[in-house]
Amino acid sequence: MQPIYYNIPFVCIFLCMVGGITMPLQKSGKSALRTTVAICLSVFVLCGVLCGILYVRDESFVYKMGHFPAPWGNELYVGPLEALLSSLFALVMAMSIVGGKRTLYEDILPPKQPFYFTMLCMILASLLALSFTNDIFTGYVFIEISTLAACAIVMARDTEKTIAATIRYLVISLLGSGLFMIGIAMLYCITGHLLMPQLQERILQLNETQQYFIPLTVVCGLITIGMGIKSAMFPFYAWLPQAHGGATTTSSAVLSGLVLKGYIIFLIRIFYRVFTMDVVRSLHITNVFFAFGVAGMIIGSVMAMREEHIKRMLAYSSIAQIGYVFMGIGLGTEAGIIAAVFQIMSHAVTKPLLFLSAGRLSEIRHHEKSLYRLRGVAHRDITAGVCFTLGGLSMIGIPLLSGFTAKFFFAGATLASGSLKMWIALLALCVSSVLNALYYIPAILAIWSRPDKEYAEDLQKNPGFLVAGTVLAVGAVLLGTVSTPIIRVIQAGLSML
Repeated sequence: MQPIYYNIPFVCIFLCMVGGITMPLQKSGKSALRTTVAICLSVFVLCGVLCGILYVRDESFVYKMGHFPAPWGNELYVGPLEALLSSLFALVMAMSIVGGKRTLYEDILPPKQPFYFTMLCMILASLLALSFTNDIFTGYVFIEISTLAACAIVMARDTEKTIAATIRYLVISLLGSGLFMIGIAMLYCITGHLLMPQLQERILQLNETQQYFIPLTVVCGLITIGMGIKSAMFPFYAWLPQAHGGATTTSSAVLSGLVLKGYIIFLIRIFYRVFTMDVVRSLHITNVFFAFGVAGMIIGSVMAMREEHIKRMLAYSSIAQIGYVFMGIGLGTEAGIIAAVFQIMSHAVTKPLLFLSAGRLSEIRHHEKSLYRLRGVAHRDITAGVCFTLGGLSMIGIPLLSGFTAKFFFAGATLASGSLKMWIALLALCVSSVLNALYYIPAILAIWSRPDKEYAEDLQKNPGFLVAGTVLAVGAVLLGTVSTPIIRVIQAGLSML
């Protein structure tokens, strides 16, 4: 008899999917919002408890779906790392909804609001499935669900700009999905399996005999490029700034903070549980990741420096931060992967904090997005100003904040690599940090400067943002100051993959 906590991953995915399907039956957008937040918080608690149990017991497990054994049945693989990431994703989703609910009600027509929350539930279900699944084709199914749901939340505002941005996002994203699907089809033809353990066993056999070497190289390349396109890896980032620029605040926070991370987590799991890191290094995939990651760190920051629109500036910043993740994976070492996973967690907390703060500051100035027109706006809402400042300083890498800790781990990982990559990565970290300061510090100074004129309109309080901003800001500080237990969980989880 399996312990009852083995059922938690399936229950969480099932809860999100049933909640999403039934969301249109809600009477109003407000009731749909409350239900969605309740689902997210339930998943947060359940996965958090599961993470604690698995870490204390040094345990991971496989949960078989239905009554069909491998290789025909579907499975979930769960360790402490998967549970930790799922818990974090659920909490950030809840805070993104709560913090942006006012603009959400303003931007989306009331009849469409329940359907919007359907899409958010499906995105969370996809994130959980990508974190837990032991079947590569099931992962593809939820990649497509996540893609369509993400397009829907971008387009929910229903303006010309958001529709155009959604079409661009959909076309580029489907290109990535297509390449990934071709890779899976070829992999199945070569190995005859879709479950990750059986795939790994067969691939290791083929690697030893050098049979199907070129097809396997092509498969690994297709899967890698497909996921890179979907996660906005340089140079496949053109869709991201436009999607953020017109979307409602919650959509921007979810897209940048969560959706992009799900694809990267799934790719890391494929590297560990299907190809193994030794095979990935032998195919020089890590070198490609390293080059694209370093380029993304620099190019994303340069583009952000040239941007006056606050949300598009944050979007270009996301491209740079995603570059950090791929640089860490590109180091090809355990320390690099640990730093990359920690960066995923740091960015998942900090970037929604920045988008929610920017949305609140913009709301105060009649939804202005220009940094020049937002001068002095932080004086009207101190909480929003402090949250934006904390998020910006974290991105720069100020000590005691999560961004500094992430860069510290990246520096340690590069020093341990002891190769040419070490010098390139250290230089890229220094240059990127300076560039981050060159666009975040002027933005922070702008919102705290004295405005050219005083605005006398009454300012409505926003308790939802106060709660969400406080939770995410505390999370950024905790990740920066109490990182040791989190690193231990990441190490334990990676060792079990």
